Amino acid sequence: MRRASSFTSSVLSRTSSTVHDGGAVNLHPRLLQVALFCSSTTNNSNSRHRWFSPLLDSFSKNSAQVVSLGLAGVVASVATAASVYAKEPPPAEVMPKEVVLYQYEACPFCNKVKAFLDYYDIPYKVVEVNPLSKKEIKWSDYKKVPILMVDGQQLVDSSAIIDQLGEKILPKKTKASVADEDEETKWRRWVDNHLVHVLSPNIYRNTSEALESFDYITSNGNFSFTEKITVKYAGAAAMYFVSKNLKKKYNITDERAALYEAAETWVDALNGRNFLGGSKPNLADLAVFGVLRPIRYLRSGRDMVEHTRIGEWYSRMEKVVGEPSRIKA
Repeated sequence: MRRASSFTSSVLSRTSSTVHDGGAVNLHPRLLQVALFCSSTTNNSNSRHRWFSPLLDSFSKNSAQVVSLGLAGVVASVATAASVYAKEPPPAEVMPKEVVLYQYEACPFCNKVKAFLDYYDIPYKVVEVNPLSKKEIKWSDYKKVPILMVDGQQLVDSSAIIDQLGEKILPKKTKASVADEDEETKWRRWVDNHLVHVLSPNIYRNTSEALESFDYITSNGNFSFTEKITVKYAGAAAMYFVSKNLKKKYNITDERAALYEAAETWVDALNGRNFLGGSKPNLADLAVFGVLRPIRYLRSGRDMVEHTRIGEWYSRMEKVVGEPSRIKA
């Protein structure tokens, strides 16, 4: 018992910069680095519908023509839907040969990078970093996550990672699309400077939600058995109080209202479009989806979908981003 107590004290006393993609929330225990952004994620399989051609031999000539026209309409509709929700894998000649992501499973910035990789169908390995020891990234001078290794080159900071990788694999923007670049950039900054800051106060809003979040962290994070037990309860208690300080820091009075307002702000930005990018997601769509994906199936995420208009857009994003492209490390 004394050993566990000592371990808890040790864990909560370790300090360093929080995982914030180069941002700062002053100094917090290393345990809290991942906790600031932890949440639950559910990998929902996309439904795949198969269309079968009916036998037309039993129909008369006229009936066959009618059915043929109907089938043509169905095929056209499916093709249109597929074009809207198709992934955009880069050409084989620019596809990276080896991609490794060092991450915390619950980190929104890591999930933002994963949304980009998944949408563009770039296979990648994942290395889960222990937030206490960080032994998996001791080789790097950069001590935060995400870190993305692309064919031996280290990329850091989620937005910079996406920009640098995008320059290598994405087609150059045309003059017609440059007009949309300012809008895309504006909302990508909004994600980093505003949206992520309303997440922690929501997922640690009360003790039950804090425990829900830490149950996910300990189940999916890189912890020893002893660390799992200690981190779940000590971490949940600590983050409940830290979340109150975060509310003050970012001038949040009602955390749920702030989350709902952010969701509605994003839907307003869509202005009736399927995605901010129009018929297909742009980098802002992927950024918003990425940081929200970890909380979607927590209580806070369920409330967000129930009480705002964001659900339809989120469902479209789930379909188009699809299954993770990760491969076993």
